[in-house]
Amino acid sequence: MPVHARLRATVPALVSAPQAGPPEIAGPPGRRMLVQASDEEVVAQPLDEAFAAVPAARVRFPAPWPRRRGTWEVAPDASLAVFAGVHAVRAVEPSGATRWEVRHGCWYGACREMHESYEDYAEARDHRYPDGGSVGFSADGKLVWAHVRGPLPEGGLGPDTVDEWLVIDAGDGRVLARGDAGAAAAGSLHLPHPTDPRRMGLGIGEGQDGAPLRLGSWDGERLDVTYVEGDLCLLGVSPSGERLMTVSHDQDALSVRDFGGLPLEGLEWDAESVLPPHPDAPSGEEDEAPVCWDWAGGFVDETTLVVSTVESDDEWGEGRHWLLDTTGRHGLRPIAYPSPPSGPPAALGDGAWATASEAGDAVHVWVAVRGEPEPVR
Repeated sequence: MPVHARLRATVPALVSAPQAGPPEIAGPPGRRMLVQASDEEVVAQPLDEAFAAVPAARVRFPAPWPRRRGTWEVAPDASLAVFAGVHAVRAVEPSGATRWEVRHGCWYGACREMHESYEDYAEARDHRYPDGGSVGFSADGKLVWAHVRGPLPEGGLGPDTVDEWLVIDAGDGRVLARGDAGAAAAGSLHLPHPTDPRRMGLGIGEGQDGAPLRLGSWDGERLDVTYVEGDLCLLGVSPSGERLMTVSHDQDALSVRDFGGLPLEGLEWDAESVLPPHPDAPSGEEDEAPVCWDWAGGFVDETTLVVSTVESDDEWGEGRHWLLDTTGRHGLRPIAYPSPPSGPPAALGDGAWATASEAGDAVHVWVAVRGEPEPVR
Protein backbone atom coordinates (compact mmCIF):
# COMPACT_ATOMS: atom_id res chain seq x y z
CA MET A 1 0.00 0.00 0.00
CA PRO A 2 1.56 3.34 -1.03
CA VAL A 3 1.89 6.31 1.26
CA HIS A 4 0.54 9.53 -0.23
CA ALA A 5 2.67 12.69 -0.30
CA ARG A 6 1.16 16.12 0.33
CA LEU A 7 2.92 19.24 -0.92
CA ARG A 8 3.71 21.33 2.15
CA ALA A 9 5.65 24.15 0.48
CA THR A 10 7.41 25.22 -2.72
CA VAL A 11 10.53 27.28 -2.12
CA PRO A 12 11.75 29.28 -5.16
CA ALA A 13 15.44 29.25 -6.11
CA LEU A 14 17.63 32.17 -5.06
CA VAL A 15 19.87 32.38 -8.13
CA SER A 16 18.73 32.18 -11.75
CA ALA A 17 22.15 32.33 -13.42
CA PRO A 18 22.81 29.47 -15.87
CA GLN A 19 25.99 28.47 -14.01
CA ALA A 20 24.24 28.22 -10.65
CA GLY A 21 23.93 24.93 -8.83
CA PRO A 22 20.59 23.58 -7.60
CA PRO A 23 18.94 25.14 -4.54
CA GLU A 24 19.06 23.03 -1.37
CA ILE A 25 17.41 23.20 2.04
CA ALA A 26 20.03 22.92 4.79
CA GLY A 27 19.97 22.84 8.56
CA PRO A 28 17.74 21.12 11.14
CA PRO A 29 14.16 22.11 12.05
CA GLY A 30 14.19 25.55 13.63
CA ARG A 31 17.36 26.59 11.79
CA ARG A 32 16.55 25.83 8.19
CA MET A 33 17.81 27.87 5.28
CA LEU A 34 17.73 27.69 1.50
CA VAL A 35 21.24 27.79 0.03
CA GLN A 36 22.45 28.03 -3.55
CA ALA A 37 25.77 28.74 -5.24
CA SER A 38 26.87 30.28 -8.52
CA ASP A 39 30.38 30.98 -9.77
CA GLU A 40 30.21 34.43 -8.19
CA GLU A 41 28.53 33.86 -4.82
CA VAL A 42 26.79 31.64 -2.32
CA VAL A 43 23.37 32.88 -1.21
CA ALA A 44 21.66 31.80 2.02
CA GLN A 45 18.03 32.53 2.85
CA PRO A 46 16.78 31.63 6.36
CA LEU A 47 13.35 29.97 6.36
CA ASP A 48 10.59 29.92 8.97
CA GLU A 49 8.70 26.83 10.15
CA ALA A 50 6.45 26.99 7.08
CA PHE A 51 9.51 27.12 4.77
CA ALA A 52 8.78 30.74 3.89
CA ALA A 53 11.64 33.23 3.54
CA VAL A 54 12.40 35.24 6.67
CA PRO A 55 12.07 38.91 5.63
CA ALA A 56 15.31 40.88 5.17
CA ALA A 57 17.43 37.89 6.24
CA ARG A 58 19.03 36.89 2.92
CA VAL A 59 22.85 36.82 3.00
CA ARG A 60 25.31 36.76 0.09
CA PHE A 61 28.89 35.53 0.29
CA PRO A 62 31.23 36.41 -2.62
CA ALA A 63 32.94 33.25 -3.88
CA PRO A 64 36.75 33.15 -3.97
CA TRP A 65 36.83 30.78 -6.97
CA PRO A 66 34.35 29.22 -9.45
CA ARG A 67 31.85 26.67 -8.17
CA ARG A 68 33.38 23.77 -10.10
CA ARG A 69 36.68 24.26 -8.23
CA GLY A 70 35.44 23.17 -4.82
CA THR A 71 32.62 22.81 -2.32
CA TRP A 72 31.25 25.09 0.39
CA GLU A 73 29.18 25.26 3.57
CA VAL A 74 27.29 28.06 5.33
CA ALA A 75 27.39 28.45 9.13
CA PRO A 76 24.18 27.54 11.02
CA ASP A 77 23.54 31.23 11.78
CA ALA A 78 24.40 32.29 8.19
CA SER A 79 27.20 34.55 9.46
CA LEU A 80 30.03 32.85 7.57
CA ALA A 81 30.62 30.69 4.50
CA VAL A 82 33.59 28.34 4.26
CA PHE A 83 34.87 27.28 0.84
CA ALA A 84 36.87 24.07 0.35
CA GLY A 85 39.01 24.76 -2.70
CA VAL A 86 41.77 23.07 -4.64
CA HIS A 87 44.59 24.56 -2.55
CA ALA A 88 42.96 26.04 0.57
CA VAL A 89 40.01 26.22 2.92
CA ARG A 90 38.83 29.84 3.13
CA ALA A 91 36.26 31.46 5.44
CA VAL A 92 34.45 34.40 3.86
CA GLU A 93 32.22 36.99 5.54
CA PRO A 94 29.19 38.58 3.83
CA SER A 95 31.29 41.65 3.08
CA GLY A 96 33.60 39.49 1.00
CA ALA A 97 36.42 39.80 3.54
CA THR A 98 38.50 36.70 4.21
CA ARG A 99 38.24 35.89 7.91
CA TRP A 100 40.89 33.16 7.68
CA GLU A 101 42.48 30.70 5.30
CA VAL A 102 44.16 27.31 5.80
CA ARG A 103 46.35 26.24 2.88
CA HIS A 104 46.99 22.58 2.10
CA GLY A 105 48.29 20.33 -0.66
CA CYS A 106 46.84 20.57 -4.16
CA TRP A 107 43.84 18.38 -5.00
CA TYR A 108 45.12 17.82 -8.54
CA GLY A 109 46.77 14.43 -8.09
CA ALA A 110 49.95 15.02 -10.09
CA CYS A 111 50.68 18.42 -8.53
CA ARG A 112 53.00 18.66 -5.54
CA GLU A 113 53.01 22.45 -5.23
CA MET A 114 51.78 24.45 -2.24
CA HIS A 115 49.86 27.11 -4.14
CA GLU A 116 49.74 30.62 -2.72
CA SER A 117 46.48 31.53 -4.45
CA TYR A 118 43.82 30.38 -6.90
CA GLU A 119 45.46 32.49 -9.62
CA ASP A 120 48.47 30.11 -9.52
CA TYR A 121 46.51 27.45 -11.41
CA ALA A 122 43.33 29.20 -12.60
CA GLU A 123 44.28 28.86 -16.27
CA ALA A 124 46.15 25.54 -16.00
CA ARG A 125 44.46 22.96 -18.23
CA ASP A 126 45.58 20.05 -16.05
CA HIS A 127 43.90 21.60 -12.99
CA ARG A 128 40.45 21.91 -14.58
CA TYR A 129 39.03 18.72 -13.08
CA PRO A 130 40.77 18.12 -9.74
CA ASP A 131 39.65 15.84 -6.96
CA GLY A 132 38.30 17.60 -3.90
CA GLY A 133 37.37 17.56 -0.25
CA SER A 134 34.69 19.23 1.81
CA VAL A 135 33.95 21.17 4.98
CA GLY A 136 31.25 20.96 7.62
CA PHE A 137 30.22 23.13 10.55
CA SER A 138 29.65 21.64 13.97
CA ALA A 139 26.12 21.79 15.37
CA ASP A 140 26.89 24.99 17.29
CA GLY A 141 28.81 26.61 14.42
CA LYS A 142 31.97 27.08 16.48
CA LEU A 143 34.06 24.45 14.69
CA VAL A 144 34.80 23.78 11.04
CA TRP A 145 35.76 20.23 10.11
CA ALA A 146 37.74 20.08 6.87
CA HIS A 147 38.79 17.15 4.71
CA VAL A 148 41.85 18.26 2.75
CA ARG A 149 44.66 16.92 0.63
CA GLY A 150 47.84 16.96 2.71
CA PRO A 151 50.22 18.24 3.68
CA LEU A 152 49.71 21.57 5.41
CA PRO A 153 52.50 24.20 5.07
CA GLU A 154 53.90 23.16 8.46
CA GLY A 155 54.44 19.62 7.20
CA GLY A 156 52.71 16.28 6.80
CA LEU A 157 51.42 13.84 9.39
CA GLY A 158 53.50 11.01 8.00
CA PRO A 159 54.82 9.46 4.79
CA ASP A 160 51.72 7.32 4.27
CA THR A 161 49.15 10.06 4.83
CA VAL A 162 47.42 11.35 1.70
CA ASP A 163 44.25 13.05 2.95
CA GLU A 164 43.95 14.82 6.30
CA TRP A 165 40.96 15.59 8.50
CA LEU A 166 41.17 18.91 10.35
CA VAL A 167 39.26 20.51 13.21
CA ILE A 168 39.42 24.32 12.85
CA ASP A 169 38.27 27.14 15.10
CA ALA A 170 35.55 28.87 13.05
CA GLY A 171 36.30 32.20 14.68
CA ASP A 172 39.99 32.61 13.92
CA GLY A 173 41.03 29.68 11.70
CA ARG A 174 43.36 27.99 14.19
CA VAL A 175 43.88 24.32 13.35
CA LEU A 176 42.95 22.64 16.63
CA ALA A 177 43.58 19.04 15.57
CA ARG A 178 44.71 16.96 12.61
CA GLY A 179 44.06 13.33 11.76
CA ASP A 180 44.77 10.87 8.95
CA ALA A 181 41.62 10.41 6.88
CA GLY A 182 43.06 7.12 5.62
CA ALA A 183 41.90 7.74 2.05
CA ALA A 184 42.79 9.23 -1.32
CA ALA A 185 39.54 10.95 -2.17
CA ALA A 186 37.85 12.09 -5.34
CA GLY A 187 35.26 13.88 -3.20
CA SER A 188 33.65 13.86 0.23
CA LEU A 189 30.72 15.02 2.37
CA HIS A 190 30.44 16.04 6.03
CA LEU A 191 27.37 15.26 8.16
CA PRO A 192 27.46 16.70 11.69
CA HIS A 193 26.09 15.15 14.83
CA PRO A 194 22.96 17.27 15.42
CA THR A 195 23.50 17.86 19.15
CA ASP A 196 27.17 17.16 19.90
CA PRO A 197 29.49 19.73 18.24
CA ARG A 198 32.53 17.55 18.90
CA ARG A 199 31.35 14.67 16.68
CA MET A 200 31.22 14.52 12.90
CA GLY A 201 30.64 12.03 10.11
CA LEU A 202 32.69 12.03 6.90
CA GLY A 203 31.69 10.11 3.80
CA ILE A 204 34.49 9.80 1.25
CA GLY A 205 34.24 8.85 -2.40
CA GLU A 206 37.23 7.25 -4.13
CA GLY A 207 35.48 6.68 -7.46
CA GLN A 208 35.44 3.01 -8.42
CA ASP A 209 37.98 2.21 -5.70
CA GLY A 210 35.57 2.50 -2.79
CA ALA A 211 33.74 4.67 -0.28
CA PRO A 212 35.51 4.91 3.09
CA LEU A 213 33.37 6.08 6.03
CA ARG A 214 35.04 8.00 8.87
CA LEU A 215 33.58 9.13 12.19
CA GLY A 216 35.38 11.82 14.17
CA SER A 217 35.38 12.75 17.84
CA TRP A 218 37.31 15.74 19.23
CA ASP A 219 37.82 16.02 23.00
CA GLY A 220 39.20 19.56 22.98
CA GLU A 221 42.76 18.44 22.26
CA ARG A 222 42.83 15.22 20.28
CA LEU A 223 40.95 14.08 17.17
CA ASP A 224 40.02 10.40 17.27
CA VAL A 225 39.06 8.91 13.90
CA THR A 226 37.00 5.73 13.62
CA TYR A 227 37.65 3.86 10.38
CA VAL A 228 34.37 2.05 9.73
CA GLU A 229 34.77 -1.34 8.12
CA GLY A 230 33.61 -1.71 4.52
CA ASP A 231 32.82 0.70 1.70
CA LEU A 232 29.78 2.66 2.85
CA CYS A 233 28.21 5.87 1.57
CA LEU A 234 27.05 8.04 4.47
CA LEU A 235 23.63 9.50 3.63
CA GLY A 236 22.01 10.65 6.85
CA VAL A 237 22.14 11.20 10.61
CA SER A 238 18.98 10.80 12.68
CA PRO A 239 17.57 13.78 14.64
CA SER A 240 18.94 12.35 17.90
CA GLY A 241 22.35 11.73 16.38
CA GLU A 242 22.28 8.13 17.54
CA ARG A 243 21.73 6.56 14.12
CA LEU A 244 23.41 6.70 10.72
CA MET A 245 21.97 5.74 7.35
CA THR A 246 24.37 4.14 4.87
CA VAL A 247 24.24 2.48 1.47
CA SER A 248 26.97 0.14 0.33
CA HIS A 249 29.29 1.33 -2.42
CA ASP A 250 27.84 -1.27 -4.83
CA GLN A 251 24.33 -0.05 -3.88
CA ASP A 252 22.96 -3.46 -2.92
CA ALA A 253 22.58 -2.95 0.85
CA LEU A 254 20.90 -0.19 2.88
CA SER A 255 21.60 -0.17 6.61
CA VAL A 256 21.08 1.78 9.83
CA ARG A 257 24.05 1.95 12.23
CA ASP A 258 24.94 3.59 15.49
CA PHE A 259 27.18 6.66 15.50
CA GLY A 260 30.14 4.39 16.11
CA GLY A 261 29.52 2.79 12.73
CA LEU A 262 28.31 -0.56 14.07
CA PRO A 263 25.29 -2.09 12.28
CA LEU A 264 22.09 -2.34 14.31
CA GLU A 265 20.50 -5.76 14.46
CA GLY A 266 17.75 -6.31 11.91
CA LEU A 267 18.27 -2.94 10.23
CA GLU A 268 19.82 -3.93 6.91
CA TRP A 269 17.86 -4.31 3.70
CA ASP A 270 19.13 -6.11 0.61
CA ALA A 271 17.89 -4.44 -2.56
CA GLU A 272 17.15 -7.63 -4.48
CA SER A 273 15.28 -9.13 -1.52
CA VAL A 274 12.98 -6.24 -0.60
CA LEU A 275 12.56 -4.13 -3.73
CA PRO A 276 9.95 -5.20 -6.29
CA PRO A 277 10.83 -4.85 -9.98
CA HIS A 278 9.74 -1.68 -11.70
CA PRO A 279 6.09 -2.07 -12.80
CA ASP A 280 7.02 -1.20 -16.38
CA ALA A 281 9.91 -3.68 -16.56
CA PRO A 282 9.45 -6.70 -18.87
CA SER A 283 7.30 -9.32 -17.16
CA GLY A 284 9.16 -12.51 -16.32
CA GLU A 285 12.54 -10.95 -17.06
CA GLU A 286 13.53 -9.82 -13.57
CA ASP A 287 17.17 -10.58 -14.27
CA GLU A 288 17.06 -7.94 -16.99
CA ALA A 289 15.73 -5.33 -14.55
CA PRO A 290 18.01 -5.39 -11.48
CA VAL A 291 17.17 -2.97 -8.67
CA CYS A 292 19.52 -1.00 -6.45
CA TRP A 293 19.39 1.71 -3.81
CA ASP A 294 20.32 5.24 -4.82
CA TRP A 295 23.05 7.11 -2.96
CA ALA A 296 20.35 9.46 -1.67
CA GLY A 297 17.86 9.89 1.15
CA GLY A 298 17.98 10.18 4.91
CA PHE A 299 15.94 10.32 8.13
CA VAL A 300 12.47 11.83 7.84
CA ASP A 301 12.21 11.26 11.59
CA GLU A 302 14.04 9.11 14.12
CA THR A 303 12.65 5.83 12.81
CA THR A 304 11.60 6.59 9.21
CA LEU A 305 13.86 6.77 6.17
CA VAL A 306 13.14 8.26 2.77
CA VAL A 307 15.00 6.33 0.06
CA SER A 308 14.88 6.01 -3.71
CA THR A 309 15.62 3.72 -6.63
CA VAL A 310 15.70 6.31 -9.40
CA GLU A 311 18.97 5.10 -10.93
CA SER A 312 17.85 1.51 -11.56
CA ASP A 313 14.27 2.60 -12.43
CA ASP A 314 15.35 5.06 -15.09
CA GLU A 315 15.59 2.48 -17.87
CA TRP A 316 11.96 1.43 -17.41
CA GLY A 317 10.06 4.57 -16.51
CA GLU A 318 9.30 6.85 -13.58
CA GLY A 319 11.78 6.75 -10.70
CA ARG A 320 10.41 5.50 -7.40
CA HIS A 321 10.72 6.95 -3.89
CA TRP A 322 9.99 5.00 -0.73
CA LEU A 323 9.39 5.47 2.99
CA LEU A 324 11.00 2.79 5.15
CA ASP A 325 9.74 2.32 8.70
CA THR A 326 12.66 0.91 10.67
CA THR A 327 10.41 -0.22 13.55
CA GLY A 328 8.93 -2.94 11.33
CA ARG A 329 5.32 -1.78 11.70
CA HIS A 330 4.88 -0.61 8.09
CA GLY A 331 8.03 -1.78 6.34
CA LEU A 332 8.89 -0.39 2.90
CA ARG A 333 6.14 1.62 1.19
CA PRO A 334 6.22 3.40 -2.20
CA ILE A 335 5.44 7.12 -2.15
CA ALA A 336 2.58 8.30 -4.37
CA TYR A 337 2.97 11.93 -5.48
CA PRO A 338 0.35 14.20 -7.06
CA SER A 339 2.67 14.42 -10.08
CA PRO A 340 5.93 12.59 -10.87
CA PRO A 341 8.90 13.82 -8.79
CA SER A 342 12.18 14.91 -10.30
CA GLY A 343 15.37 13.21 -9.12
CA PRO A 344 16.07 11.69 -5.70
CA PRO A 345 14.65 12.87 -2.35
CA ALA A 346 16.45 14.72 0.45
CA ALA A 347 15.38 14.19 4.08
CA LEU A 348 14.62 17.29 6.15
CA GLY A 349 13.65 15.76 9.50
CA ASP A 350 10.49 16.68 11.42
CA GLY A 351 8.48 14.41 9.10
CA ALA A 352 9.39 16.19 5.85
CA TRP A 353 11.49 15.53 2.78
CA ALA A 354 12.29 17.52 -0.37
CA THR A 355 12.60 17.08 -4.11
CA ALA A 356 13.82 19.43 -6.81
CA SER A 357 11.45 20.86 -9.37
CA GLU A 358 11.89 19.48 -12.88
CA ALA A 359 13.29 22.83 -14.07
CA GLY A 360 15.61 23.11 -11.08
CA ASP A 361 14.15 26.48 -10.14
CA ALA A 362 12.51 25.46 -6.86
CA VAL A 363 12.48 22.93 -4.03
CA HIS A 364 9.27 21.07 -3.17
CA VAL A 365 8.72 20.08 0.47
CA TRP A 366 6.56 17.00 1.15
CA VAL A 367 4.93 15.26 4.10
CA ALA A 368 3.13 11.92 4.28
CA VAL A 369 -0.66 11.99 4.70
CA ARG A 370 -3.33 9.48 5.52
CA GLY A 371 -6.55 9.13 3.61
CA GLU A 372 -7.23 10.19 0.05
CA PRO A 373 -4.33 11.46 -2.09
CA GLU A 374 -4.15 14.95 -3.52
CA PRO A 375 -5.50 15.31 -7.09
CA VAL A 376 -2.95 15.14 -9.89
CA ARG A 377 -2.04 18.64 -11.12
